[in-house]
Amino acid sequence: MDDLLLRRVRVGLQGPLADVRVRDGVVSAVEEPGAGTGFAARVLDGHGGTLLPGLVDAHAHLVQWAGFRRRIPLDGARSAVGAVELLMEKLLDAPAGELVVGVGFRDGLWPDRPHKDLLQRALPGRAVALFSADLHTLWLSPAALKLIGREHPTGVLLENDCMSATAALPSAPVEVQDAWVADALAAAAKRGVTSVVDYEYADTVTDWTRRAATAKPATRVSCVIARYLLDETIQRGHRTGDVLDAGEGLLTVGPFKLFVDGSLNTRTAYCHDSYPGSGENGLLELPPEELVPLLRRAHEHGLTPAVHAIGDHANTIALDAFAEVGCPGRIEHAQLLRPEDVPRFAALGLVASVQPAHQPDDRDVADRHWHGRTDRAYAYRALLESGARLELGSDAPVAPLDPWDGIAAAVGRTDDERPPWHPEQAIPLADALAASSGGRRGVQVGDVADLVLTAADPSGLSTKELREMPVSATIVAGRPTYLA
Repeated sequence: MDDLLLRRVRVGLQGPLADVRVRDGVVSAVEEPGAGTGFAARVLDGHGGTLLPGLVDAHAHLVQWAGFRRRIPLDGARSAVGAVELLMEKLLDAPAGELVVGVGFRDGLWPDRPHKDLLQRALPGRAVALFSADLHTLWLSPAALKLIGREHPTGVLLENDCMSATAALPSAPVEVQDAWVADALAAAAKRGVTSVVDYEYADTVTDWTRRAATAKPATRVSCVIARYLLDETIQRGHRTGDVLDAGEGLLTVGPFKLFVDGSLNTRTAYCHDSYPGSGENGLLELPPEELVPLLRRAHEHGLTPAVHAIGDHANTIALDAFAEVGCPGRIEHAQLLRPEDVPRFAALGLVASVQPAHQPDDRDVADRHWHGRTDRAYAYRALLESGARLELGSDAPVAPLDPWDGIAAAVGRTDDERPPWHPEQAIPLADALAASSGGRRGVQVGDVADLVLTAADPSGLSTKELREMPVSATIVAGRPTYLA
């Protein structure tokens, strides 16, 4: 592997100017500027930029993110009718006969309800599939329902129905999807991303092995195991953390994913208190009597469980299950927590895998549907102060695969002109960066050379400036994957 010399970089936040040497994919020296005399196959001048550990997206869905980057955005819709109007504006040049796909709507605050008849009136006979921002709702036209051989009274499918229908929809050829994913990872590298945990609901090990045979990925990828693949994964002998043969060491086996509940926007997050006006507490996808045996079996075979839990009751159930099994693991999202459950993450040695960009996106929906409880929603400061390990991700395509967006949200608790939402739950920049870097808090000799060089020091920047952070270079295993 070639040696690399990074000249004139500031090592860490407000760090000293130095030259940093990389050899065989590892940081081998941090020296006074110009002090080194040894040969380096490649020299990069950092021009005084800040060198930080490479950024990790701890939760993304890469095929969906890659596809959503090419779909009609509906995030600006304020009603079901408004969503259809946005769709119509973008369809002027769309070929007739193709499946129309829109993404990103949030119906939790809409004054009207989505319905298949609304799509039929606007686009008679067209197959239309519209995905909510949280991926837990799929709104289909009558023609789209017919396309997948289903009938449904409203065309609005939730949770398991949504996911099975999504799988049945026609998709681009595999080679096209693979090209889209490669483009998406290259775009992530431009934002300083050196590693992604891929939570795609598919055989990610097989998919990434195939992709790596064509081209080396632009980042490291951890391949999450879906529930339906548990038996096959055990038969393969794969364990979380194993390095796969493909990908030149960049591909590893990830955690084992399970769902306890749904989402806030869909009002299926499972809560101790009912949703206002509905009398319902959300949807329990996996009761304890099913969750505990799955955790135990995964743990016995070397697979780390990653449990999706958004509502406070779902988080209680997940924490209870981990306590009963006594295994390490992760809780994905952890959006609403009872105060007494917060210290249990650290006590049980669990990772709180959170997505800070969801907080400003969801603040209005949370104020309505979790009214009176939002002081314990997206409670990152409380988790951090309790000793829990935080890891930040995007949940792309729910939010963009851009760690600076999440870092800014974690620090600032807003993404518009409104005051921060529950600013007492904001976390310091150094902690947000560490949670976005797999726990690394600086660049040290002996570290794996997964690095990002920023043109500006993040210290003291506004949340807007953090979101727009200029990245000069991204380095994975000692090799540049992006140069500005």
